[in-house]
Amino acid sequence: MEGLPFLPGNTFRDPTKMKYHVSQTLDYKNGYSIPRRPVVGVGGTQLFYNELSESELDDLANFNPTLTYGQAKQAPPAAFIPAHVAWDKKVLKFNAYFKQTVHESPDEYYRVRPVEIYYYLEDDSIAVIEPLVENSGIPQGKLIKRQRLPKNDQGDFWHWKDINNGMNITFYGKSFHVTSCDQFTKDFLESEGIVVNDPESVPRDPYINRRAEAAAPRMFNTPSAFDKLKQFKELDRKVLRFFCVWDDRDSMFGEIRPFVIHYYLVDDTLEVREVHRPNDGRDPFPVLIGRHKVPKDRFNVPSSFPGVVMELSSQEISEYFTPKDFGIGKCLAIYGRRFLVYDCDNFTKGFYYNHFGVTNFDPVEVKGMSKDLPKMEIAEYNNFGSIEDSLQSCNSLIPQPPKKDFIKMLENDHKELRFEAMMQPGCKDTMRPEDRGRRFIITYRLADDMLTIYEPPVRNSGVIGGKFLERTRVAKPGSSLEQPQYYGPQDFYIGAIIEIFKHRFVITNADAYVLKYIEDHRSQFPEQTYSTIRDKVGEYTGPREAMKGGPMKVQRQPGDLELMVMQVRAQLKKIAITDKSRVDEMFLRYNNDRTGYIDINNLRDLCKRLQLPIDEDVLRAVICQISSSPEGRISLEDFRQFIESS
Repeated sequence: MEGLPFLPGNTFRDPTKMKYHVSQTLDYKNGYSIPRRPVVGVGGTQLFYNELSESELDDLANFNPTLTYGQAKQAPPAAFIPAHVAWDKKVLKFNAYFKQTVHESPDEYYRVRPVEIYYYLEDDSIAVIEPLVENSGIPQGKLIKRQRLPKNDQGDFWHWKDINNGMNITFYGKSFHVTSCDQFTKDFLESEGIVVNDPESVPRDPYINRRAEAAAPRMFNTPSAFDKLKQFKELDRKVLRFFCVWDDRDSMFGEIRPFVIHYYLVDDTLEVREVHRPNDGRDPFPVLIGRHKVPKDRFNVPSSFPGVVMELSSQEISEYFTPKDFGIGKCLAIYGRRFLVYDCDNFTKGFYYNHFGVTNFDPVEVKGMSKDLPKMEIAEYNNFGSIEDSLQSCNSLIPQPPKKDFIKMLENDHKELRFEAMMQPGCKDTMRPEDRGRRFIITYRLADDMLTIYEPPVRNSGVIGGKFLERTRVAKPGSSLEQPQYYGPQDFYIGAIIEIFKHRFVITNADAYVLKYIEDHRSQFPEQTYSTIRDKVGEYTGPREAMKGGPMKVQRQPGDLELMVMQVRAQLKKIAITDKSRVDEMFLRYNNDRTGYIDINNLRDLCKRLQLPIDEDVLRAVICQISSSPEGRISLEDFRQFIESS
């Protein structure tokens, strides 16, 4: 076929050719990419034009790299390390055991004694150590001290190549079975080409197992099906409480009577107690049925039982009341009386929820149980004495004095709030022309919440001043006698209208102590009360703050400073310090450095010492009038002239 010309009709397809891909010529060698000559073509046909010629093969056979590149250099030999240095502190550890025969003992025939075999690579020595076991009674510790152990009679010694897991090795006639080794030993043997066998477990010593079973706590099962001691420990002082009623309205003069059933879980006993009400007309005997185990059906006994001469016992009664028989809405027959359970306490609800899965604890409404008691009508106030005294006459047959809050009286003793008020026109009694403009002082006592009204006398007013209202508690208009509401300190603020016994008063001012008390008890007063009194009373607290060295915010009118400077000079003269010797003594007291001058701070201290409330602007005006120095320094002569001038 290959000799035919490549013409149409002379080509044939070879069915044996299956691969028509291009041969791989690119490759990597030692990290470098190199091209290779293709050996086969498309379809797997062998290529002969890429083969080496005869001359190339001869050159390649006769090629000597030494002639071209020179002699190859040998690597330097590694440094010599002695064996005792290379293998220092490198130890192979094997876990093993041996069996020791026990003679003349009926309890044991052998003992399993685990040991640890240490192979020291430094000098091929071996040590065998037995771990200590508590109370073993056998000398333990180092069984074979470190040495080279002979392997046979030919003078060979044990080597680490001769030891592996699952092997029996004999040291001085005692056979040890190797079970396992540590991780370092396993890695070392595998690095040397030794296949390490799978680890084995050390068998349990029968004697040790028997001792462990004897030392273990023994559990005894009580043959009794019910443990009363356990019931006493777990359920002592745990009582179920049910609220029930006994409907006895079918009998003459019968009624619905409330009872409480106590079920004691510690011994499954119960008692029934009657709930007495005030004036129910019954003897005060609380226990209706004493505490004991109550049978469900007391009369379900054989007819042959001699009930006349004998009492029922547990042999005749098989069923007693249990917690399963109780529940809200259930009716219980106890000795012929039928009790309807309508509610229970929280502990009982939790007990039934945890043990019986009950979730519905809605109480049952019992009709006719609650009665509307008549309310006592309070007599109308006869204006004799106080309202509290009249109420005490209605509350009890023998009147008692009203109770007082002694803690409040001790904390607020001698504390009074004073307000200035003006009579408000609009009421029937205050429409007279002479009542307009009448001013009053209302004193509120914090100890007992009582009010006192005093009218300052005014000349040629036609009204006799003095005490307008005795000390008393004043109720707010519209309050009832059953629950009277009295005026408190929160009701007094600037602009408030206070109605006292049909007289209306408007609060116009308050003293400085009211503002101080409100600031100390801000949480007890509304913001309106504090803001109105602060805006009103704060205008007059400037001199008082000046004596304390505090800031002042006072608006001055034209000519006020000159008038105040004259008042300060007049006050100094009134204090009687115009004597020359006393003036010199007072001046020298503040002239500590003996320079003959005092400054503004010394003058401020002098005014505070003489109880003169003077403001900062007034103090500067006094300095400007006394001294002509730009630094504000005052000499003794200038100070004399200021005081002695008229």
